[in-house]
Amino acid sequence: MSPRVPAVTENTPLCSIERSVDVLSDRWSFLVLRNTIHYGQTRFGEIQKSLGIASNVLSSRLDALVDAGILTRVDYQEPGARRRERYEPTPAGADLRVVLAALQQWGDEHLPRTDGPTMLRRGRTGGPIGVGFVDEAGRQVPADEVRIVPSRPAA
Repeated sequence: MSPRVPAVTENTPLCSIERSVDVLSDRWSFLVLRNTIHYGQTRFGEIQKSLGIASNVLSSRLDALVDAGILTRVDYQEPGARRRERYEPTPAGADLRVVLAALQQWGDEHLPRTDGPTMLRRGRTGGPIGVGFVDEAGRQVPADEVRIVPSRPAA
């Protein structure tokens, strides 16, 4: 089943951040994404158990993430059991890995636990990985040197 891309209408917000927040509207959506994208939990029961979330709330969040094209339903069946669905990230969902890592990095820096972070970002060599701005040549750019500018003249 291919993801449904939300239709663009005259009521669609111009701001990319606003459109993103409309889809990722609450803490449960972010936690469901963390569990599917970072932890590889794709089955309803394992997500529900890990988060301690009510089944109706989880169903609602999963439906919204599927409707937004962030997750997709994939049928599976254990031997001797009924057919079920798991939830896999789409390419758009996989791209949220960077967003989740940026939130994690910000939380570790600005809202740290006294016993340190619970998860670490590591590269192939095992060294630490930071999330940041990168220019067209692949060089890291300090955040205070990044300007966000309009892409078109103001109306």
